[in-house]
Parts: sequence; structure tokens; C-alpha cells
Amino acid sequence: MDIGQLKEYIISYTLNNCPLGNQGYNRVLIQLIGFLGHGKSSLINSCKYALYNKEFTAHAAAGSADGGLTVARNAYPLTDTITMVDNRGCATLNPFETGEFYTQLGNFIPLNEGVEWTKEFGDVVNRLEDSDIEPNFTDIIVPVFVYSVKRELAANEVEEIKTFLKSCRDLTGIFPIIVLTHKTSGAFSKFRDLFEGMGAEEILSVENYTPEDNLKTLGRHLQFLNLIHKVLLNVNFRMSEERNPRRERAERKKFLTRYFHEREVRK
Repeated sequence: MDIGQLKEYIISYTLNNCPLGNQGYNRVLIQLIGFLGHGKSSLINSCKYALYNKEFTAHAAAGSADGGLTVARNAYPLTDTITMVDNRGCATLNPFETGEFYTQLGNFIPLNEGVEWTKEFGDVVNRLEDSDIEPNFTDIIVPVFVYSVKRELAANEVEEIKTFLKSCRDLTGIFPIIVLTHKTSGAFSKFRDLFEGMGAEEILSVENYTPEDNLKTLGRHLQFLNLIHKVLLNVNFRMSEERNPRRERAERKKFLTRYFHEREVRK
């Protein structure tokens, strides 16, 4: 598809047109996960800019490479059906922060609310139980792992990320799409090979638009439109079979309960 066809496909996309209908889902939730300051917020701004081609606006506040500003699950609708979520990032993939990632990714923390790192097992269990008061089971979740090629990976981190990505797949049913940011500032091909070795199925490289550098180009726009398109292809594949949103939410809760129990035992 050319750029006009991509935009039209994305803007007009509805879960009602899936082979078996929407099956109880009403929204595609593109969940951005990753380390602090790797470009999750800038990726959202870039996707909105590419999709609507209007004046560049910093909808999501972007932080520096060593900090990051997001301390909440902030939601940014792209269309009536598609929403991007800027989840709180982490400094390291230690068991506590990894657990928080899974809780956000599983939709057990409300959108547009602050995210507090919870270390005590009792607090974790209470939070999961509280989420059942107004359970969110109508979002079909697509994880997107954002990583900046400016940041080198230590050998132990490769294994940690590999395990984390597999767990994200088990939690959502979709292997995270990898988005490598700052592609002109690092060895993109090296990181592509690293993530392929971790089992990644889709790896994209982008140079985010920023307030300082937002000159529109065809190639740059296509980077972000192709990302959204790949998300929707994953959704179509998942929706080609019978789904049960309530049961899938229950399975995600079981995953988290097992994870936090095993973490407590190790601690």
C-alpha cells in the first residue's frame, strides 16, 4: 500500500470487520513498553504526526535519554478504535520493575492514572483484586518494545530481555513488535541481529520526529504508518479465531498471580 492507502486503512479500521466480528472487543491497545528515556513518548507523537500530517504537536511529553518523564499509563487515541499507551518505563529489568510491566501490559492498572511500584506481595494481590471492581476486558492488547540503539546491551541484559519478551508473548498472545529508535545514532544492524536472536518476529527502526526535527519526509512517515499497520495485521491474525475476552483477562490475572507468588518465594 502507498502512504494514502495506509492512512485510509488505519483511520477506517474497525474490529467489527474482523472475520468473526469484534467478539466482544472494542479497542486495539498498542502498549509501549521499555526502558526509561528510549523514545516511547516521542514514538506516539511521531505516529500521530504521520497519520494526520498536521502541524507537529508534542502530545506525549518526552524525556531525556537517561531519565524519562512518564510515571503513569497515559493513553493517546489514534482513531476511534486504536489507542497507544505510554506505560511507565523502568531503569532495569529487575523482578520488581518487570512485575510492574506485566501489570501494566495486562491492563490491571487504569489508564491515565499514576503507576506506583509495588513491592509487597499483599499490596500486589490487593491491587489485582481491586481491578476486578471495574474489569477491563474489551481491549485487544498488542505489545511494542521500544529500545534505543544509543544504549549498549550487556550480556546478562540480553538474556533478561529475551525472557521478558517471551513472557510478554505468553501474557498477551502476541510477540512484542520491536521498535529500535535513534536508528541513525547507533549500530542498528547489530541490535537487529540481537533481537532476532531473542526470537523477535517484527523489528522496525525509526528516527522519531521531535520539536527540533520534524521536517516531513515520505520515508520517515512510512516508518510510523508501517508500525501501526503491522499492529493491525497481528490483531487480524488473532481475531481470525474464536476469542473470549473475559476468559483471556482471567488467564492474564492467573499469569500475574503466579509471577508474583514465585517472586515472593525467591525473595
